[in-house]
Amino acid sequence: MEIKELHQFFLQHPSVVIDSRKAHPGSLFFGLRGNNNEGGAYAADALAKGCALAIVDKKEYDVSEKCILVPDALETLQQLALFHRRQFPIPVIGITGSNGKTTTKELVAAVLSGKKNVVYTEGNLNNHIGVPLTLLRINSETEIAVIEMGANHLGEIDFLCRLALPDFGIITTIGKAHLEGFGSFEGVIRAKTELYRFLAETGGTAFVNADNPLLVEQALLLNLKIITYGSRPGCDCLGQMIPEDPFLSFTWHAAAGSESHTVKTRLVGKYNFANAMAAICTGLYFGIPEKDICSAIEQYMPQNNRSQYHKSPYNELILDMYNANPSSMEAALLHFASLPHPRKVAILGDMLELGPYAGEEHMRILNLAASLPVEKIITVGPEFAKVSKGEKTVHFLSAEGLVEELKRNPIRGCQILIKGSRGMALEKVVPHL
Repeated sequence: MEIKELHQFFLQHPSVVIDSRKAHPGSLFFGLRGNNNEGGAYAADALAKGCALAIVDKKEYDVSEKCILVPDALETLQQLALFHRRQFPIPVIGITGSNGKTTTKELVAAVLSGKKNVVYTEGNLNNHIGVPLTLLRINSETEIAVIEMGANHLGEIDFLCRLALPDFGIITTIGKAHLEGFGSFEGVIRAKTELYRFLAETGGTAFVNADNPLLVEQALLLNLKIITYGSRPGCDCLGQMIPEDPFLSFTWHAAAGSESHTVKTRLVGKYNFANAMAAICTGLYFGIPEKDICSAIEQYMPQNNRSQYHKSPYNELILDMYNANPSSMEAALLHFASLPHPRKVAILGDMLELGPYAGEEHMRILNLAASLPVEKIITVGPEFAKVSKGEKTVHFLSAEGLVEELKRNPIRGCQILIKGSRGMALEKVVPHL
């Protein structure tokens, strides 16, 4: 079956599943190969649950006349998504970056959704599977799409751009993330700016944080069309932070107008200023009224342990543990240090995917934490185990080990930062704080 023919079938059954447990009548099932299982093996189960069609890539899974055997089910899914994307001449905004891309995506979508029908990445489905699934949710009512793009190797952002075909782009930050896959910080720069290079090649436009010299430099090197936001005079969208307690507040105004707005968010962390300003700048460009922009930013509630503030019966908690790398860890610690509280505790989990840089970066972060007004530093994980030392530092190999200690010796009356890579499962300690 040709992609064009498959697309016609998809238009009659516009629901795609890759997990047979989520199969439902009329959906299309793609049996993708995983690291530990063969999705095609579940084709019969998906069809039994009412799937209209099952796309498989091994002959033994071609068990019904409703199965289509293809050379590669994932490649077929991607080709279908690209074909589908090309049917809709709507603006598509691509968002990537080392830190803050999911929060920025959520804020941009919240701002645009006030006046437009928006399709955007759900959760963090931002890879070679998630992006096609998002594109296939676009329909005739969609007015704009916001696509988050993640990567841990060179070439991945470029590949995702050639699926999503973004007209606009935002790079949130370029930091020391996924060094194991990118090889070096220079590799991270090359990888993240693949979005800029695609936009330069296709005549697209980037929303650029003017407060980030590296992003400005990379955009200018490509002679890219840009719209700027930040706190520097001359920005197309200009903002200024207000001291936090602990939530981010700021004022902003459009360069073309004189009216200033004050926004009080539910986001914790100065680093979210740039994320919010990116959403405001994008909203202005697409004609969202300024009062609606403010309302959308203020009403946005962070979830999934990203920039969340939680007050337990015993402590104030700053939950920022969905992901971690050296640049985001540094920003979180510096912000934490700036908050007024007499007793501070930092719980820091390992930063994953740093490869040969792991020892150096964990030591640097531990030294930074030790230099700050923090009463106690609790580290978790095998990487921090190699460098943890000092009178106020205590180490545990796992979150479970820390939980047992908290049961014996609970922490009370403190402001606590919890920051680490998702793989460290630090959310397990929250009920004990």
